[in-house]
Amino acid sequence: MAVITSLVEKRQEKQLRYERKMLRELSLEKLRAKVLEHFSPFYHMYRIFPSVVEEGCIDLAIEAYLLGAHYSRFGYYGEPADSVRQRCAQEEKYLVDTLFDFLCFWGNIEDDIRGESLYYACEQYIGSWWTEGFERGKKRHRLKLH
Repeated sequence: MAVITSLVEKRQEKQLRYERKMLRELSLEKLRAKVLEHFSPFYHMYRIFPSVVEEGCIDLAIEAYLLGAHYSRFGYYGEPADSVRQRCAQEEKYLVDTLFDFLCFWGNIEDDIRGESLYYACEQYIGSWWTEGFERGKKRHRLKLH
């Protein structure tokens, strides 16, 4: 008797293999450096739990990187990055909002001006990781490594 597997399971396995391959190209040092680069003006607020805040930022950076990598196949087939970004605008906004809420929670930010600048920093951070994943994924498609 043959084992019957569903198409959904096969897709999930394929997606997990692809994500593992993409994550091999990331280094923890680069992730930490980008956290400090983007959030250094706000980082002094998180003296109580700096590792918790750093890990949360790294988790969301990985999610944004994988989101960009997932949508990179459209870029490989010739679609511009801006229009590809519009395809996943809702997911990207969710990541930005999640990061902003996370940082506001740990930093007790209630000031409108400081919160607005933190939101823009979150947008830039998630956007830079999305772009990084998009470019690396496009490169992997070009080299037929997907």
